[in-house]
Amino acid sequence: MTAAASPGAVRERVERRLAERREASEELYSPGGVARLARLCHRMAERFARGGRLLAVGTTAAARSDARHVAVEFVHPVIVGKRALPAIGLTGETGPVLRELDLIAEPGDIVIAFGEPADGPQLGQAVALARERGCLTVAFAPLGAESQLEPPSADPFVRQELAETAYHVLWELVHVFFEHRGLLEGRTEQRVHDVGASSFLYPFLGEQEHDLDAILGDVAASAAMKADEVGALREQTLGDGFEALRAAAADLRASFDAGGRLLALGNGGSATDAMDAVADFAGPPPARGWPSRPALDLTADTAIITAIANDIGTEAIFARQVIAYGRRGDVLLALSTSGNSLSVLEALGEARRRGLRTIALVGYDGGRVASEALADHVVVTRSEHIPRIQEAQATAYHLLRELVES
Repeated sequence: MTAAASPGAVRERVERRLAERREASEELYSPGGVARLARLCHRMAERFARGGRLLAVGTTAAARSDARHVAVEFVHPVIVGKRALPAIGLTGETGPVLRELDLIAEPGDIVIAFGEPADGPQLGQAVALARERGCLTVAFAPLGAESQLEPPSADPFVRQELAETAYHVLWELVHVFFEHRGLLEGRTEQRVHDVGASSFLYPFLGEQEHDLDAILGDVAASAAMKADEVGALREQTLGDGFEALRAAAADLRASFDAGGRLLALGNGGSATDAMDAVADFAGPPPARGWPSRPALDLTADTAIITAIANDIGTEAIFARQVIAYGRRGDVLLALSTSGNSLSVLEALGEARRRGLRTIALVGYDGGRVASEALADHVVVTRSEHIPRIQEAQATAYHLLRELVES
């Protein structure tokens, strides 16, 4: 076992990583960058208005988490009053991704590719197939997509975090154009719909109908504000949560050195973040030179989850797995935007009873997880905006991964 880094050295590392993220975010979400995002939102809204679907493809474990994440956001929107939009994750469960896409893709669809050219030729071939078929194509790496939103960083963790903000922004702001239906190709309706409970997020929606350029400008400004917001939340999360994160990394490293494992869980978008965390531990970026660490994704087996939910109840979907898999000395990582999900609370309680150490990344004010000290290490992202919480939490678990090896 290597000697632990001093608290000062760890803090310096965290501050350096935050600075790298600030610089990359400022470049990607520059005035030109957010203008491109706004135009892409409009084009996606046109596709959805004509019956198109979003198809998210990925060929690696980490890319799978993003493909699943963007799909759940569009299908199950967490913003009150926003419509469900058709989105499908294609990640190789039924065969090669290229074949899955060939069977499913239709000319009016939108295809978002997650991954890098180094992942192999299949992803670039999928993008080429989608373009030939008439799909609108989007990628976060040079894969030949029509809309390329490549984060300006060589760090795979930074690239993933900035891509996550981008696809969250696309999901949030594509709805703006449904409130201005006259701006969608093939639509003649010229009134603004009631935006209800989500109006505080998009104050310009309640105004009189504008022309397309004006709406695109408003959407671009909103995208820039969202990027600034998550930057501030990263600072808050890692500032207030520094000691908890440092101690969590030490506990997790000690567990691995003693033969323990990481178990990770979450619901919805947080489930996909658990997928990503497990992928990062079990299959770290090759350039880092880190060892693979034993990690289990408790969100992965739909047969187990649906069986438990059907026969016992949704609150037991993770606790039952902790009973089955958890061993004294293992570590449980729980991700929750509210800190109040019953399935997460039950799993944390079961883990503590069985001698596992526990780490929780939570949003809002920390919920019951924080107020009742239900985890050994609690990092709170103080926001009520779920997409931004998840983006800041991604930075936290990426740095947790790095600190385990430092």
